[in-house]
Amino acid sequence: MVRNILFDDYLAEQLKNPAFKAGFDAESARLESAVALMTARERVGLTQRELAARANVPQSTIARIEHGYNASIDTTSKIAVALGKKLQLEFK
Repeated sequence: MVRNILFDDYLAEQLKNPAFKAGFDAESARLESAVALMTARERVGLTQRELAARANVPQSTIARIEHGYNASIDTTSKIAVALGKKLQLEFK
């Protein structure tokens, strides 16, 4: 017999494993950054290409960040300025 399990219950069980939790937390941080950039860009009504031009970075850099790839603080700062935002780094 196949037992159904709720995803939240499965995830809670997996997060008890320190290696899994470390990977999950790292991936969550990357995805939060990606969503934050995409949301900020869309709120000011810019395309990736327009934002890249303002930030003086390649459009592919914006696309990569929005897909969860890492960016340097320098690049992220350029993008924040181009969006008219202040970059705030926080450790929780």
